[in-house]
Amino acid sequence: MKISVTPKAQAWFKKEVGLKNGSAVGFFGKVYGKTAIHEGFSMGMNVGEPDDALYSENIDDIDYYIEKNDEWFFHDHDLNIDYDEKKDEPIYEFIEQK
Repeated sequence: MKISVTPKAQAWFKKEVGLKNGSAVGFFGKVYGKTAIHEGFSMGMNVGEPDDALYSENIDDIDYYIEKNDEWFFHDHDLNIDYDEKKDEPIYEFIEQK
């Protein structure tokens, strides 16, 4: 499992979510919605330190993480986060691990 965040997505998180150096943001599956790998579940995020991180990636002094109890949502996939300029929101891409 790996998390990557493009510089444009990182800038969006800093501006819209108020992330600063030393901040942490976690990603999880939530009921309702749809992703490329799950019907009926969408991507959620929360700002705050992890309780029990399965994976964490520090990018420019911001920690992006996934908790152990959310492993089911990301199983066998890396998470790439980019930015959609037209919609002014992040794009979550699930990349199957090989």
